[in-house]
Amino acid sequence: MCNWRSVATIPEGAKPNSRRNIPVLQIGSIQVNSKLALAPMAGVSDLAFRTICRELGCGLLYTEMVSAKALVYKDKKTHALLRIGEDRGEGGTPVAVQIFGSDPVAMGEGSALAMEISGADFIDINSGCPVGKIVKGGDGSALMKDPDKAQKVIEAVVRSVSCPVTVKIRKGWDKGHINAVEYAQMCQEAGVSAITVHGRTRVQMYAGKADWDIIREVKKIVKVPVIANGDVFTAQDAAKILRHTGCDAVMIARGSFGNPWIFQQAGACLAGEEIPPLPPIKKRAQTAMRQFELAAVHKGEHIACLEARKHYSWYLKGVPHAGYFKEQIIKAATLDDLRKITEGIGRELKDAPRDPQGKHW
Repeated sequence: MCNWRSVATIPEGAKPNSRRNIPVLQIGSIQVNSKLALAPMAGVSDLAFRTICRELGCGLLYTEMVSAKALVYKDKKTHALLRIGEDRGEGGTPVAVQIFGSDPVAMGEGSALAMEISGADFIDINSGCPVGKIVKGGDGSALMKDPDKAQKVIEAVVRSVSCPVTVKIRKGWDKGHINAVEYAQMCQEAGVSAITVHGRTRVQMYAGKADWDIIREVKKIVKVPVIANGDVFTAQDAAKILRHTGCDAVMIARGSFGNPWIFQQAGACLAGEEIPPLPPIKKRAQTAMRQFELAAVHKGEHIACLEARKHYSWYLKGVPHAGYFKEQIIKAATLDDLRKITEGIGRELKDAPRDPQGKHW
């Protein structure tokens, strides 16, 4: 059992085992009845995967990052990234559109278009993406090298939309330019309603260990909600990062790859309940197949099968003797091919023993 009492203070009279008593996250006018968010990840957090994660306990969803300029130029492929209606489900799970860019005018116009097209609950500004082709244009984490420009971008977006505006940042550009605290203060002054902090510099990319201390420092200095991000791979990690940083919520990224059950497990942990084990491999494979079928509805069968190659490999990570099926997945050209593979996985593969952390021995 995960002890939520060691993670955050439980209000007087609240029952630690009741998830309804977990404090909610307030982002401007938007109430989020969860401390668990799925990160905006290109090629990962599409509508299909977001739907699966929501059904398994994720309470705050972000689209893949969308180019503000592409929206302004009316790129049809970009419009497809803004489909969010089915994300909300019966519970009305909040969904944010994440946009990137460094031109204040384009970001203002793009954010307004994003809200008009999607009907999202709020806009998130990407000030943390470390990928070369993004920072080369001065976007993503490159904004952290020019706080004055970043402030103009944020203010332009805030003026252009009536919904809350949030921002995702990093520790800094490199170890010689660690400015997350000062940058977060600027973001707050510019009008954001929440800040997500990834505890690595841009130069680190995703290597090394995330610095949870810098996230804690940001939380101490700003008044808006802060969402912690970095090195959350188990339910226990989610509890630990919240305890260490004092943040209002946790954003899970790579820890969700092929494992949307991390939200179910983390939710139980934060509620002080017994952490449920992962379902057997047969069930996990069936869930993967459902994800690909959902993707095919929105992207077409060909694209869904191509993207299934990496996603299915994540679902099979650590599963003994899965090599043969991974080879078949790479060759799969239709959903029927993937269905046959899924049936074979259910018949032939068994799980390896797992430790209490959910990891394979």
